[in-house]
Amino acid sequence: MAQENIQSVLQELRVFPPPPKFAKHAALKPADLNAMYARAAEDYIGFWSDLAVAQIDWHKPFTIPLDDTEAPNYRWFTDGQLNVSYNCIDVHLAARGDKPAIVFEGEPGDVRVLTYRELQAEVSRFANVLKSRGVAPGDRVVIYMPLVPEAVIAMHACARIGAVHSVVFGGFSANAVKDRIEDAEAKLVITADGGWRGGTRIELKRAVDKALADGCKSVQSVIVYARLGGHCEMQAERDHWWHELIAAQSSECAPLWVAAEHPLFLLYTSGSTGKPKGIQHSSGGYLLGAKLTSRWAFDLQEHDVFWCTADVGWITGHTYVAYGPLAAGATIVMYEGAPNFPDGGRFWKICQTHGVTIFYTAPTAIRALMKLGDETPGRYDLSKLRLLGSVGEPINPEAWMWYHRVVGRGRCPIVDTWWQTETGAIMITPVPGITPTKPGSCTKPFPGIFADIVDDEGRAVKSAGAGGYLVIKRPWPSMLRTIWGDNQRYLDTYWSKFQNRYYVAGDSANRDADGYYWIMGRIDDVLNVAGHRLGTMEIESALVAHSLVAEAAVVGKQHEIKGESVFAYVVLNIPRPTGNDARLLITKLRDWVGDQLSPIAKPDEIRLTENLPKTRSGKIMRRLLRSIARGEPITQDVSTLENPAILEQLRGSTEGPATTTLPPRKTTPAATARARAAKAHTKRGKRVVAKPRALARRKKAAKLQKPNKRAKAKQGAKLKRAAKFKTPGHPRARGKTRARGKTPARGKK
Repeated sequence: MAQENIQSVLQELRVFPPPPKFAKHAALKPADLNAMYARAAEDYIGFWSDLAVAQIDWHKPFTIPLDDTEAPNYRWFTDGQLNVSYNCIDVHLAARGDKPAIVFEGEPGDVRVLTYRELQAEVSRFANVLKSRGVAPGDRVVIYMPLVPEAVIAMHACARIGAVHSVVFGGFSANAVKDRIEDAEAKLVITADGGWRGGTRIELKRAVDKALADGCKSVQSVIVYARLGGHCEMQAERDHWWHELIAAQSSECAPLWVAAEHPLFLLYTSGSTGKPKGIQHSSGGYLLGAKLTSRWAFDLQEHDVFWCTADVGWITGHTYVAYGPLAAGATIVMYEGAPNFPDGGRFWKICQTHGVTIFYTAPTAIRALMKLGDETPGRYDLSKLRLLGSVGEPINPEAWMWYHRVVGRGRCPIVDTWWQTETGAIMITPVPGITPTKPGSCTKPFPGIFADIVDDEGRAVKSAGAGGYLVIKRPWPSMLRTIWGDNQRYLDTYWSKFQNRYYVAGDSANRDADGYYWIMGRIDDVLNVAGHRLGTMEIESALVAHSLVAEAAVVGKQHEIKGESVFAYVVLNIPRPTGNDARLLITKLRDWVGDQLSPIAKPDEIRLTENLPKTRSGKIMRRLLRSIARGEPITQDVSTLENPAILEQLRGSTEGPATTTLPPRKTTPAATARARAAKAHTKRGKRVVAKPRALARRKKAAKLQKPNKRAKAKQGAKLKRAAKFKTPGHPRARGKTRARGKTPARGKK
């Protein structure tokens, strides 16, 4: 990031106070929240320590709240002992044994319900299976499954016996599975014969076979769940069917009590070097963050049916499917398939059928469903919904408004949450029933989370609207502990930027006059346009605010004069135009962005496309878009693309549906000189700002140039009249050469 602060050009003035009915029945009241903020500010270690005592059932109470002797490798509740699975399931058996814990719907329409008592029995059986296969405390187990209850059962079975699970998203390729198995040195792999996605069979066991054929010497056993009927190749001695192994196992398995810092799981996230990072989370601190934030952010109450649409292959599925809501005693919904199968009403039908009260999904899914129109959700009874949530990336204001108006029917608060794989749990979000919301803002940090925005030197950015690095200044219990097998990479990635003083999130953000945080995108996605540093999210939000735009993704492209230019991929909610119609629309969209934000934010190039490249989890693959815009070879794994055929269209191939880009804008010598100067000054850490006298001189020069333009126009007209005496293609002939004998009457055009 350059020395200059990132500029925020997004202006959002709408504010939505908590609905009175919701606020009346909310578990947290303003006085409660204020008391927590005050307690955390006074003694943040004591604040977290008190909560850990109250919220977790400890087998051995802790006496050391925070060990910072090896900071920034922080450790919490180090001498305490607990079991995470016990705290999520067993603690509820007396009061909630017959309450549904998991309501599952498969893509084909099959439905299963597991009560807490039934879930505890299934987890115990499978924990006994793992022990029978030689899995011991600390051993790593890779889980590569569809989003079925058995995935959660496998996770809890690992936790019950002290094994460390590493869930791999079921959309990843065999190579990705292989990399994660080898890095974790996994002893056992749990998979399925396959799963359903968009009406298609996803062959998971086949991918595991390919991964193991290329290496993975640490793997001793593979357990296969028969989701698609049990038709797949099985290797003798190594491969075993889930249903055959559990048949003889007891439904009782005593939990193993482990230290609070015992690793609960590894979750691999992409790294800038191309090698995935194994984020390591602890047991005690992670559980505390997952449980508390499930209650604080979603106002979880006894009657709620909570549906987080994320796959357990991502951190959202870990914290708000497998662990947090269950620790809070809630009923969760799991859905195996695609949101648009067999049609775009699938999500809303599930909400109606299962009485979902809290719905938590990604902005990408919201925008995709928004593209289908208001009529689709309008066909379903969503009256039981009382709270909506957004996770995964910043949500643009127009998608927020559609979510509020069409899905929530104007009565449901929206919690726009900011957090990361590394943070373990939600960090910044509105508290429903208390915090007024602004479309596009994640509002304020939770109590005990000391967030700030700093410049390149680590100094706090105090001006309202000025952007910088989003950092966390004090440790918190659910934070990552290290990167598996590479602590130096942990230090370099998250701490070294500011000499180990702050956790560096890697996101840019700004804070408005009310203290609300606005995430502007990844620091890597900030564009440096002629000396101005712009966040891509704001430009995307401006594009999506146009009535004809459904989705947009903005990346930077190298520019000889300005340093970087703005390159936008745009998905319309109308049939994609071509030719002159496309050029006219692109011009309108550029002008629209200029009106909504600033002329400096206008995209230099816009490519109209029918879809954006997304993983099967719905995340836009921005690195891929950047490579395509810059004409670079694609080196990243594209096996997780939902629609691989979109690549040719994104490249502008004439074989696929036509794409349209804007011709380069004409640049005057003076403008070119100014842009070059801006680029040069930016490199020196300065910023070019036009002074009033300079602006006055430019305006005066522009006025003086107007007569010259009129003179040139007259000269052009004379040349046209003379064109009939010249041959076509004459260097001074303007326009088309007229046919002889058809000279118009004088004074007429």
